[in-house]
Amino acid sequence: MPLKNEPFNPDDCSFECLAYPLPPVSVKHAVIRLFRQPTEYLVHRWNWKSAILSSFFRAAIFFFANLSAGLPAALAAMNTELVFRGVTSGFYGALTENFRDADPPWAAALTAMVLLPLTGHSVEFLVHWLRGTQKLVPSIISSVVFTALSTLFNFYAMRRGALVVGRHRKTLLEDLRSVPRLLIEFVTLLPRLVLRGLRRKADQVPS
Repeated sequence: MPLKNEPFNPDDCSFECLAYPLPPVSVKHAVIRLFRQPTEYLVHRWNWKSAILSSFFRAAIFFFANLSAGLPAALAAMNTELVFRGVTSGFYGALTENFRDADPPWAAALTAMVLLPLTGHSVEFLVHWLRGTQKLVPSIISSVVFTALSTLFNFYAMRRGALVVGRHRKTLLEDLRSVPRLLIEFVTLLPRLVLRGLRRKADQVPS
């Protein structure tokens, strides 16, 4: 596990890497502490960084998904999502951050991916249905897809110390500067894992 101030080698790093040495917990423990200490892990660690970034991107999704219904409908959907996500995304970011020290990392990522749509999109659907969003189904589908991808990326970034508001947090500007590198590492993660596996097999072949 990389220690503080040690640079990451992307070829040797996947979801298991942590930017800082945190005491690992089980996924079960991470879920339990959410319910036992919601004030600590969801309120006090309300992730304002996620609230800002998620509100911007999701408002854009709803705007373009509803543009075919006319500009007023697109603006109404965008404003509804902007307000809704401005309030709720901080809690969803805190939920993802809660799992960044959980092991095994793949199980922690999948758990966050399940909990976020269950807690977020059901309420999101209701809010937009009551508001009268025109293109509701394609908007929600696009939002769900974005949630799946963004949750995985946020988990990946948070394990590397970015986009967090808890221990070892950085400024938002520092986080944004690291996003391009993290995004490249995230997109190329699967090919790198495949290549790493092939190299290990090659090293095990007797010469």
